[in-house]
Amino acid sequence: MLRWVLSAAVVAGVLLSIIQIIVDARRVSAEVDRDARETIELVRDASTQAIFSLDEALGDQVVSGLFGQDELQSVTIRHPDGDLLAGHQRTLSESPWRTLTDWIFEPTRTYTTDLQRGDLTTGGKPVVYGDLELIYDTAPAASAWVERSALTFVVGIARATIVGLILFLVMYWLMTRPLQNLARSLLHVDPDNPDRNLLASPPGHHRDELDILVRVINNLLVSIAESRRKHRDAENRANRLTHYDQLTGLPSRETILSSLGSAIDDCHRNRDNLAVYCCGVDDFKSINEQLGYETGDRILQVLAERLNQQSTQQRALAGRLSGDQFVVIANPVDDQYEAAELAECLLQLFREPIKLNGSTLAITATIGVALYPADADEAGHLLQHAEHTMTLAKREASNHSRFYIASVDQEIRARKQLEKDLSQALHKGEFHLVYQPQISLQSNRIVAAEALLRWNHPERGMVPPDHFIPIAELNGTIVDIGQWVLDEACRQAAAWAAAGMPLRIAVNLSAVQLRQPDIVGTVLATLGRHEIPPGRLELEITETGFMENLEDAVEKLRQLNSAGISIAVDDFGTGYSSLTYLKRMPIQHIKIDKQFVQDLLTNDDDTRIANTIIDLGRSLNLSVIAEGVETPEQEFYLRQRGCQIAQGYHFSRPLTAEAFEEFVAQFHGKLEENVDNPHYNR
Repeated sequence: MLRWVLSAAVVAGVLLSIIQIIVDARRVSAEVDRDARETIELVRDASTQAIFSLDEALGDQVVSGLFGQDELQSVTIRHPDGDLLAGHQRTLSESPWRTLTDWIFEPTRTYTTDLQRGDLTTGGKPVVYGDLELIYDTAPAASAWVERSALTFVVGIARATIVGLILFLVMYWLMTRPLQNLARSLLHVDPDNPDRNLLASPPGHHRDELDILVRVINNLLVSIAESRRKHRDAENRANRLTHYDQLTGLPSRETILSSLGSAIDDCHRNRDNLAVYCCGVDDFKSINEQLGYETGDRILQVLAERLNQQSTQQRALAGRLSGDQFVVIANPVDDQYEAAELAECLLQLFREPIKLNGSTLAITATIGVALYPADADEAGHLLQHAEHTMTLAKREASNHSRFYIASVDQEIRARKQLEKDLSQALHKGEFHLVYQPQISLQSNRIVAAEALLRWNHPERGMVPPDHFIPIAELNGTIVDIGQWVLDEACRQAAAWAAAGMPLRIAVNLSAVQLRQPDIVGTVLATLGRHEIPPGRLELEITETGFMENLEDAVEKLRQLNSAGISIAVDDFGTGYSSLTYLKRMPIQHIKIDKQFVQDLLTNDDDTRIANTIIDLGRSLNLSVIAEGVETPEQEFYLRQRGCQIAQGYHFSRPLTAEAFEEFVAQFHGKLEENVDNPHYNR
């Protein structure tokens, strides 16, 4: 404490002394300037008379009189042409502090004034007969400043040191010493019974901060003692509940791992096979949100009862891992075929309808299967493989089972590396946009361009968007990436408009972006930054993108639409496709997913779906955009059915901005050159 107090006091003293020295230096500098001005005013008239009358004697008298000042180093009276009337100079004075003071005040200071008479003018201006120049040596004034500064510095440090010592003694007597006594008292507190020996308040500190500290410490010791008693009781209860899940009554993860380890040991001795099934309820989050957590808990209890009964019949052990995930250990199994049969039985068990509160619920699950000894020979690894397999299986589809294969670990590692690379891709400038034209089937002209994101990985090359977009949505990087896409697309739209090619630009808006509280302001600010009208922008959202929080999504999209921005539903027909949300959403376009367009005229189901979407758009006064058009027959059919806009490889692949400009020029040029061309005029 002494070190800190003295250090702080000395530093403060040094800083205050330096400030005082700097202020004094500025005062000395100002005094030199003031003395020079006063001297000039004093001899101006005599100097003017000498130069006017060409009186060298008078000039020498003025110069000699000025040299009575020690600070003057040179005095000259000159004619306008530079000829000297009178003058004198002497060497600079010697000073041990000359190097320092010259750096601060400069070695000399020069002051010059014109010598003129107000009664004689030429053209309304006084006649200048010469000039008076004074050169001051700053050393005399600076030497006095150095002496005062040294005294100020020494006195400041001494004063700060004395004050620091006094403060230290006061702090030691009033704070440090009592705190040391409290610390020694705390060392004697019994860890097992901290409330047995409470602290006493220091003498002379009644109702001050130290007294409050003692009371707080005593209350803390009492609370710790009470908490320990409660903790011991809780540990006893937790030990009883550790082995079984409180909600379902099934064995918990720890118990399952222990049992799995024992089962593996038995299989090793008997050379048997064993199967681990990780079962995850499909879309259980939506069930909780729509029906409530109480209903969700009841569903888990019903499924647990079924699994428990099934396990008893199949020589298996069922348990709950966490949340909506269950595990089943089948020991033994003859081969993978028997394991597959049991997986199908478990799927059927989950598919059986559940009746709750007079309603019948349809539940499905996805199952990951790992086998011993083929996939792993250790309990933790085997269970982990089953969980990873279930996770991968859910990404493919729901309501099915999948067996673990050796490449799963490599696939997971590759995904993690891709996620890491993705977090740095935007910063490294690895993203770029391509643009796919949208053609009006009525006018045969390009009316819009959809901005599509591309990732040129330095090692993997071009990474498909359906590989990295879901990862970006999961880890949140889609927010920054989506903002970059919006900004770059608006910049390009503004550039095209300036070049005489005003096109609507379509940008995909992720569900994660739509959930951002400031998304409306961000979009409008981007439009304003690039000075493009809101009607030039179209935001494409997927059906599943706004169903998680429909009210919030509707409000934000209405604000965007009110500003003039067009809203389109992308991949229509692959999600919920509900007339309810179509009625509520402020949308102007619906896009037929390419999976319904690519088999148009060859698959009756896809053709009927496409026709239904077109008719639905017409009835709701919405424009219908068909994506994935690849053949002239598809274009002709869509035109005849009343689809307004189309895009796809039949017209053009996604192009860079420069290639897109050339394509637009060529496309419209051919249309204007030959309106009878059957490709462009149907």
